[in-house]
Amino acid sequence: MLIAASLLFYSAGSLVHLPLLLAVAAVNFLAGLLFQKQTRRKKLILILALVLNLGALVIFKYLDFFTDSVNRLFGLSVPLAGLALPIGISFFTFQGLSYTLDVYRDRTVGTRSFRELLLYISFFPQLIAGPIVKYHDVAQQIRSRSASARDMAAGCRRFIVGLSKKLLIADLLATAVDAIYAKSALGDARLSLVAGLCYAMQIYFDFSGYSDMAIGMGRMFGFRFLENFDHPYTASSIREFWRRWHISLSSWFREYLYIPLGGNRRGAARTCLNVLIVFFLTGLWHGASWTFVLWGLWHGLWSVAERVTPLKKLSGTVFGHVYTLLLVVLGFMLFRADSIPQAFSMIGSLFTGFGASRDATLLLREVMTWKVAAAAAVGVLLCTGAQRRLRAWAEKMQPLQAAAYVGAIALFALCMLRLASASFNPFIYFQF
Repeated sequence: MLIAASLLFYSAGSLVHLPLLLAVAAVNFLAGLLFQKQTRRKKLILILALVLNLGALVIFKYLDFFTDSVNRLFGLSVPLAGLALPIGISFFTFQGLSYTLDVYRDRTVGTRSFRELLLYISFFPQLIAGPIVKYHDVAQQIRSRSASARDMAAGCRRFIVGLSKKLLIADLLATAVDAIYAKSALGDARLSLVAGLCYAMQIYFDFSGYSDMAIGMGRMFGFRFLENFDHPYTASSIREFWRRWHISLSSWFREYLYIPLGGNRRGAARTCLNVLIVFFLTGLWHGASWTFVLWGLWHGLWSVAERVTPLKKLSGTVFGHVYTLLLVVLGFMLFRADSIPQAFSMIGSLFTGFGASRDATLLLREVMTWKVAAAAAVGVLLCTGAQRRLRAWAEKMQPLQAAAYVGAIALFALCMLRLASASFNPFIYFQF
């Protein structure tokens, strides 16, 4: 039933690419079967599996980007392929790869049931935008699990919390961010500051909201997915930020790229190079644009700096929190920009745009509605971890647990009202 529901779900958004999803599952299942037979050509099979998985990702996601870059660099006019990007391709190819790599290392973790692997790769709650789940974390749950009424109730509440993050915070903040970036030429420091702070909260609540929805839906069916966010804006270093932000992607790159490259076992210089490679590919994974590449390198350079300079002493201090938040916000301003010139314009105006023109003042008044201000205020409160502390306190008191479900129903009603009155605004990570 879950496989049928997942394939139907994917078909509703990208029917033409359903064969690609099935092919990724088949390729990785076949590779896993061959590894379990202890064949002598394991490396050759692994290389073929890597080529097929990454080849699909490169062709559909990066072919036009590479072609356009070559055209600009050498003044050529090679036509673009114009292929549509399959929904969720970055996520389901990485899940397939993680299974193949795990079975290559240890054949006992594999499965001989294509049905089990297909459910793992296509399971609809986290198929489109993660979190990226490793097979060994859910293998036993796929084979045998239970879903109680308590699981259903807890899953529904977690789903509603995620939906509320998306609709009641992220989408409201997006109205201000989109309006300011559309007028980036104004070059006003106030606008850039508002856009930077609002987008940092928008992308966090948008993506963590989807992760909450996926974890909640998984809980309804008896699956326990690992957390994908741990209040990243409370970090006091860039390295700590990446231990708290998009945890499933960070752990994927650490386990399947950073450690195989040598990790920190081959000296300081090699460690720094490995870090830069990982962050370069992390940026590229997010999208076929140089803004994403520069965003990845921005985090990579500061991560390296924390290893080799006195910056590492700031970790755990107030100054560490301030400097980390500043670097993250500046990075997300680059991440949000449609082009590198727009990114430099927005970031540059933070430090030079003190003219306070009439047009900029009118735009600031227009975008900072009471709804946006309220969403920003709630967002700041939730970013501090107050929600987690409040939930831990409420779980100790039975009346408050009942009140939490009443609150969830009220939030769901507000979400329905928001959906009825707002225009379509997809999750940010759908494009990746």
